[in-house]
Amino acid sequence: MVLQIDRLTGGYSKVPVIHDISFNIDKGEIIGLIGLNGAGKSTTIKHILGLLRPHSGEIRVGGVTADEDIEAYRRQLAYIPESPVLYEELTLKEHINMTAMAYGIDETTAMQRADKLLKIFRLETKIDMFPTHFSKGMKQKVMLICAFLSHPELFIIDEPFLGLDPLGIESLIQLMVEEKEQGRSILMSTHILATAERYCDRFAIIDEGRLTAIGTLPELREEWRMPGATLDEVYLRITGGEVYDA
Repeated sequence: MVLQIDRLTGGYSKVPVIHDISFNIDKGEIIGLIGLNGAGKSTTIKHILGLLRPHSGEIRVGGVTADEDIEAYRRQLAYIPESPVLYEELTLKEHINMTAMAYGIDETTAMQRADKLLKIFRLETKIDMFPTHFSKGMKQKVMLICAFLSHPELFIIDEPFLGLDPLGIESLIQLMVEEKEQGRSILMSTHILATAERYCDRFAIIDEGRLTAIGTLPELREEWRMPGATLDEVYLRITGGEVYDA
């Protein structure tokens, strides 16, 4: 089990935002984390990253909690936020080297891994440039390059398709599939449900701070008595949106 979340309750203050959330991610599995804005997805992610302490419950990554060994815990994770966060005073190559240092990867290995990613995202000629010269989409690609060269056990990707052009989206999807085939796992928060339906193994649906459903699309269809429904239709039913007419 790569990620284990057991009865997680938490938030930013004494008043909890998420309540009693439990789900696991297996090795080589892509999970879609789905919910309305304000449903609790970002809060859940911040708890998994160890940026927030749970009010109650437990989170384990690779069998380790953040309290037991924070460095071992975080080295198993790679996080790609919705909005790129880069250092304006560092070049693209220096971002790659900094990531390598953080994950204990030697520079030669890091650049070998990065070369493929730079070509995929068409940034190989930009390696000595600073982020001030990059568009938002290019900055997002830098975040992706740094995350994917680290080879973690678990990728946490928050709205990965925002800011990417169609070619960038296709390249990212292919990378996620390759990582899954190599036994790595991905938790992906997204509103692009048609894409999630194609590539995610299971879906965790959060509504008003609670996990209201988790399973494969066939399992969700069966549970909610919606044979043949799309993920969009199942999601709307679960969250109180449009009524599905079978």
